[in-house]
Amino acid sequence: MELHLVAAARPNLPKLAALWHALAEAGLPLRPVLLHTGQHHDPVLFGDHLAGLGLPEPDISLGIAGGGHAALTGRTMMAATACWEARRPAAVVVAGDVDGALAAALAARKLGLPLIHLEAGLRCPDADMPEEINRRAIDAIATHHWAPDPASAARLRAEGHGEVRAVGNAMIDTLLRRLSAARGQPLPPGLLPGGYGVVTLHRAANVDDRASFSGLLHGLAAAARLLPLVWPMHPRAAARLAAHGLALPAGIARLPPLAYPAFLGLLAHARLVATDSGGVQEEASLLDLPCLTLRPSTERPVTLKSGSSRLVPAPALPGAVAGVLAGRWPRARPIPLWDGQAGARMVAHLAQQPWCAA
Repeated sequence: MELHLVAAARPNLPKLAALWHALAEAGLPLRPVLLHTGQHHDPVLFGDHLAGLGLPEPDISLGIAGGGHAALTGRTMMAATACWEARRPAAVVVAGDVDGALAAALAARKLGLPLIHLEAGLRCPDADMPEEINRRAIDAIATHHWAPDPASAARLRAEGHGEVRAVGNAMIDTLLRRLSAARGQPLPPGLLPGGYGVVTLHRAANVDDRASFSGLLHGLAAAARLLPLVWPMHPRAAARLAAHGLALPAGIARLPPLAYPAFLGLLAHARLVATDSGGVQEEASLLDLPCLTLRPSTERPVTLKSGSSRLVPAPALPGAVAGVLAGRWPRARPIPLWDGQAGARMVAHLAQQPWCAA
């Protein structure tokens, strides 16, 4: 039997990798099949990451990319439906909250397929954020919910969802599996361990609006006078930087997007990270790396409670960096179930399903 793992965007890959490797070691009568919707189609955002995560090339590629939310969702749903009508899996796993994940979830449920949401139960106060709309919609139709922590599982149960299992954070499984090798990755020229900060930005609210992007660059410029910063730039941020006619401030070194091991190594040796990425918030928590979260809210409040992450508006960036350098940042507290065993828990849950009988 086939279990289809839907990958639409780069952040889905480390989460699905944890399940892929756990299934390979478990001996269940389920063959994991990687299905790439195509939403992230550029090699630097998808293909270049597979080898570093120990994943094969996708068995199925739908090739749906580009267009607005409605067009991408509709075209992906049509392609996924056609695929599963011809090649019906035992169940479908969708990870995360991008448009491709929502489209695949809708297609699976309308075909009567068991649907598992990996990373279920995350919630952000910004109910109008596209990712928040998607994750709530996927949770509403999923038949099984894999939550990354007990608080997310409790939230799902309070909302009335059934079949909820707190399995832990799948991304942490992958981080722990790859961390030793990542620490051995060479740093870019001129960087010394503990002597730089990392920047990542890609969210529409931060980079699509010129005033918002300009304000963040101003804050980062002031922060870079205290600590050299290095920025592996997401293609979206690079395109908006050029379109807005903005320049990268002095003290910030621009890098191309990095493959997973290289990026993880960069984080592991950094003094801090300033980011709007949910995944980086999670990675920073495990690495006990001060994380300056460049957003007004986050769907990962567990990282705020752990002490590793703080919400930092652009004008407060220099003060936050100064605080880190002065040692005014607490050690991160452990987060329940972020222990590298999420894959094993997911496999154990799969083994209990009637459609997983030998």
